[in-house]
Amino acid sequence: MPVVNPAQYVKMLEKARQEKFAYPAFNVTSTETANAVLLGLKTAGADGIVQVSTGGAEFMSGLGVKSMAKGAIALADYVHYMAQHYEVNVALHTDHCHPKYLEGFVLPLIEETERRRAAGRPNLFNAHMFDGSELALGENIARSAELLTRCAASEIILEVEIGVVGGEEDGVDTSHLGKEKLYTTPEDMVAVHKALGPLGRYMLAATFGNVHGVYKPGNVVLKPSILRDGQAAIAQACGGARSLLVFHGGSGSSLAEIHETLDYGVVKRNIDTDTQYAFTRAIADHMFKNYDGVLKVDGEVGNKKTYDPRPYMKKAEQSMADRVTRACQDLRSAGKGMGKI
Repeated sequence: MPVVNPAQYVKMLEKARQEKFAYPAFNVTSTETANAVLLGLKTAGADGIVQVSTGGAEFMSGLGVKSMAKGAIALADYVHYMAQHYEVNVALHTDHCHPKYLEGFVLPLIEETERRRAAGRPNLFNAHMFDGSELALGENIARSAELLTRCAASEIILEVEIGVVGGEEDGVDTSHLGKEKLYTTPEDMVAVHKALGPLGRYMLAATFGNVHGVYKPGNVVLKPSILRDGQAAIAQACGGARSLLVFHGGSGSSLAEIHETLDYGVVKRNIDTDTQYAFTRAIADHMFKNYDGVLKVDGEVGNKKTYDPRPYMKKAEQSMADRVTRACQDLRSAGKGMGKI
């Protein structure tokens, strides 16, 4: 089915909120990884989110262009076309855009959607993320409010982050910002909702000890109760309202912790590290098993059937698709595809 329109995406998010499951948002960097997400969602009978980061978008544009905005547009157009051939609903998001990347990433993408809407065409992306967590809270909220006002005019959802997701992603290391920022306070969540709620639809990545990167279960100290307390504070201060929450940096989290966050209003969980590994692991397996055929050893010519990229890229696509399906099962979205909305 086509990438969902704004009204359809709102229905998807409301279904997740009411039924206490989350849509997995898979970061992709290529047409192959986008195909893997679509295949995995189809296998799971689940709707979901295709997502691109600043680094992923630049990579997508190629070494000869190296443009975050152009790469993101190319990837989004590809997903718009291919999603029509899968019986799942797909939304398109951008991931962490820090303030220094606004001019080269999110703002050109908003402008592209504005041009398309003026010409009677669908939105390019359903949602964009502004990560102003490195800023003081007041400045973060003020910048977010400016962006949301513009996004809302084109029915784009804005995802914001308060507090800091630890670790490193796309070359951005947050270790210097202090451990206290790993845990968002209820007061901060209330401040965000009071400022952004009246302006348009937003999603909140509140932090509760989550960390980007690779960690074994038990090595990340999560406090999902922070989300519960924050939602309760919002409801008390804002007439029963609740935020749509996003879970970043979930590698190493136990299923029990993941499911607890769903009870507190998480409707989207970002997944990148685990699918990267699944994709690359299949390629590595192919290379080790076909070493002599892939390389020209001792003057031989190798075996074209093994160094042709298609066989090992198909294996990588399937391996990543399998991990996508598992993520849907973990987040309780498997089998809950809405069909034609």
